[in-house]
Amino acid sequence: MPELPEVETTCRGLAPHLVGRRIVAVAVRDSRLRWPVAKDLAAAVTGQRIIDLRRRAKYLIIELERDALIVHLGMSGALGIVAARSPAGKHDHFELELDAGHALRLTDPRRFGSIHRVRGEPEAHRLLARLGPEPLSAEFDPQRLHRITRGRRASIKETLMNGRIVVGVGNIYASEALFRARIHPRTPAGRISLTRYALLVRCVQETLRAAIEAGGSSLRDWHHADGSLGCFQQSYFVYRREAEACRVCAAPIRSIRQAQRATYYCPRCQQR
Repeated sequence: MPELPEVETTCRGLAPHLVGRRIVAVAVRDSRLRWPVAKDLAAAVTGQRIIDLRRRAKYLIIELERDALIVHLGMSGALGIVAARSPAGKHDHFELELDAGHALRLTDPRRFGSIHRVRGEPEAHRLLARLGPEPLSAEFDPQRLHRITRGRRASIKETLMNGRIVVGVGNIYASEALFRARIHPRTPAGRISLTRYALLVRCVQETLRAAIEAGGSSLRDWHHADGSLGCFQQSYFVYRREAEACRVCAAPIRSIRQAQRATYYCPRCQQR
């Protein structure tokens, strides 16, 4: 699933092609996404100009003159810029044709993505209203993280992936950040000191910024809006490196299951 760096990379790549452009047509080729695309969406947004494009957590928000579109890429979705009215593939389910002669196209083989039209403030929508702070913002600070985890028995790995505590970190970058902070992924969040949380917050932010700089991770289906691939996977310390030598201490990387997701760690660098 695309995580924060991949969605941020997509946002930055699409913005120059979208902002300021007017929607001249909308094609909904298959409305059966994670939630059905509203029947009135095409008529409602056609003719509106795109005012802004921004990210919130793993969602993209396309601000229009009167409405907004909230887009989620799901597990296999990708957004790309194509020539207007170019032939659509089997998995090209949604398209915004723009007045500059190109179109924004959603390709989603598994159809777990979603598109919602909203009136008013997008952050008040049910998908966004209860989300936690952005990990690269000042709101994601050690003091808050330490305070809200007191007494929490859930592991720190699961806590980092809880969108009400912090958004967008995801499975890959939680594993990578915990390695950088030398914290075992099974450590209960309530047992971590303020000093170690200060280190962890810094490592989460360093990991995400490095991933964004590298254009995210291209695993399986995900690619940039222009079709190119991210390369952060070449810099992984632990993720998907089970049995390989740790880049720091040479111990074999291990894998465990947490909340039905694979977690990777170094048993020597990340002792409990």
